Amino acid sequence: MKLKNLIYALLIIGLGGFIAYRVISNKGKNEDSKKSGDKDKPTTVTGIVVKTSTFDNNLSLSGSIEANEQVEIHSEVSGIVEGIYFTEGTNVNKGQVLFKVNDIELRAQLRQAVTKEGLAGENQRRAKLLLQKEAISQEEFDVANADYASMQAQTQLIRAQIAKTSVKAPFSGKIGLRSISPGTYITPAVLVAKLVNTGKLKITFSIPEKYASEVKSGSVIDFGVSGSDKVYKATIYAIEPEVAVATRTLQVRAIADNMDGKLFPGTFADVKLPLNIIKDAIVVPSQAIVPVQSGKKVYIANMGKAKEIMVDATTRTDASILVLSGLKAGDTLITSGVMSLKNEAPIKVKVKK
Repeated sequence: MKLKNLIYALLIIGLGGFIAYRVISNKGKNEDSKKSGDKDKPTTVTGIVVKTSTFDNNLSLSGSIEANEQVEIHSEVSGIVEGIYFTEGTNVNKGQVLFKVNDIELRAQLRQAVTKEGLAGENQRRAKLLLQKEAISQEEFDVANADYASMQAQTQLIRAQIAKTSVKAPFSGKIGLRSISPGTYITPAVLVAKLVNTGKLKITFSIPEKYASEVKSGSVIDFGVSGSDKVYKATIYAIEPEVAVATRTLQVRAIADNMDGKLFPGTFADVKLPLNIIKDAIVVPSQAIVPVQSGKKVYIANMGKAKEIMVDATTRTDASILVLSGLKAGDTLITSGVMSLKNEAPIKVKVKK
């Protein structure tokens, strides 16, 4: 009896195990089938048909605006300022006297030097007559002649020092705020004011070395400044003869008119430098480009699957990028979901017109 019950129990356990095995096996097959179905299901993406167009290759750069000419006004001599002949913040003309340093002592020295020069000149004249009569030696005449030349030089030196007491504008421009007053004792170290010529302005900027051969003197650039929507123009007139080793850039300078005075030195400029115009160029949306360690890649649709292609992409604008190689007209370029795509992944493309 006990043996019979044991046999029944073993049969029931074996049957239950077999049923459990079949249930688990069928469930695994269903899950594998479901996963296989999900894997084979195509991903819906958007794309565009690649077309060629004419591309105006503009390089966006940052530059600085500088005055055409600027200088700090100093006195070359020390002394008391006896007169200031300019108004702060106004335009002055080239050669205009800006201020005068008292020269009373120099003028007294000049009168003394002129008297000595006259006496030395008379001595030289007499020595010359005596030399002709052989009453003195050539050496004595040379001494008298040297004294006269020395006094002439002394007179010229004092006249030059007196001229330096009147400080003149070296060029026409706008003069800034002054730091002296009449009666100030001034030395050459004292900054009196700054003189700036803003009728024309220089725009200085640097370009990457790979574009160095495309920049030419005489080219016209566009630039703008912060706080204004106006686009200004400038003409390139100077290019640095060598690339800076530290930055691998080439410095370029352009000049622009500023007759209305709306541009100020020291501000930043957003420069657009026109490079070569490319015909039959391929320009694609920036979001289609995937950066990778070896460069840049894109995906195109190829017989219902995503195909990975390495591209040579260069100039970037606000929303697009120029592709030099890797793509051709007629390719269907995938523009969405590219970061999660894999090569040969099944896709369904919605082409944007």
